[in-house]
Order: sequence, then structure tokens, then C-alpha cells
Amino acid sequence: MTVEEFKLEVLPVKNKLFRFAKRLLNSTEDAEDTVQEVFIRLWSKKEKLTEYRSIEAFAMVITKNLCLDKLKSTKHKTSELTVVNETINESTPYDYTEITDTLNKVHKIIDELPEQQRMIIQLRDIEGCDFDEIAEILSLSLNTIRVNLSRARKKVRDVLIKAQNYEFSTN
Repeated sequence: MTVEEFKLEVLPVKNKLFRFAKRLLNSTEDAEDTVQEVFIRLWSKKEKLTEYRSIEAFAMVITKNLCLDKLKSTKHKTSELTVVNETINESTPYDYTEITDTLNKVHKIIDELPEQQRMIIQLRDIEGCDFDEIAEILSLSLNTIRVNLSRARKKVRDVLIKAQNYEFSTN
């Protein structure tokens, strides 16, 4: 693989790798370091990259493994995911505050999910990966991914509804 081919095929996934690493590590600096290490590893394997069906999936696997290694070695709390970047209609300050509060609650709920569910919900709902990509990245069966995604979404929904019902009953 030439430098130009590398730039065309590998560099476009840089932002996706960074977002993934940042959500797992909860640190911009650590995410930047991790993505840099991923690109170093990819470049060192540049001659074999064409053998992979999806260079992006391979890069995501490397990113995931480096992040998990970093989390284990530093004993940091695992990933804190952010909710999908949605356009917030700021028609009134009340609406904005309400949406922000809800997003913060969802963020906290996702943060409490088991690691596997956090990673799956991030890859599917935030990064937009399809089930086959997630299976390849996380080395899990499609059924395991579907079950964990369903459980993660149900947990987020149930805890959010419970919290909103509690707030409603106390007001």
C-alpha cells in the first residue's frame, strides 16, 4: 500500500476512531494518543491491509484493544458514552434545559451499563455501525449483539421513565 492509498483508505476513519476512543477513555489526550498508535500500527502493517475485508473494522478492533489495555493498565473507570449529537431546538430556555437535563440523565444511565452493552450501544446508536461491523469489531455473535443492544436500550428506557415518574410525583 502506497502513502497515497493509505491516505485515501485509512485516514478517512480517523475521526470515527477518535470519537470511539474518546468515549471509551473519557479523555481527549488519551484518545489522541490511542488513535496515533492505531495509525502507527496500521502503517506498520500497510502491506497486509489489503487482505482485510474492512480496514475500518480492523482499525476499530485495534482501537478497542488499545483502549481496553489502557483502561486496564491505568485502572480508570471504563467508558463514559455521550448521547447522539442531536440538534436541540432552542425555542425556549425551558425546552433547552429540559432536553439538556434528559440527555445528561441518559448519559449517566449509559455510563452505568456493563462494558459490553456500553460498547454495543455506542457502536450501533452513536457511531451508526451495522450488526456485522459490530460483530467483527467486538468478536461477538450477531445474536449476542442484538440481545445486549436490546437489554441496554431497555435499561436506559426503564431507568429514564422511572426517574421522570419520580420527578413528576414529587412536583
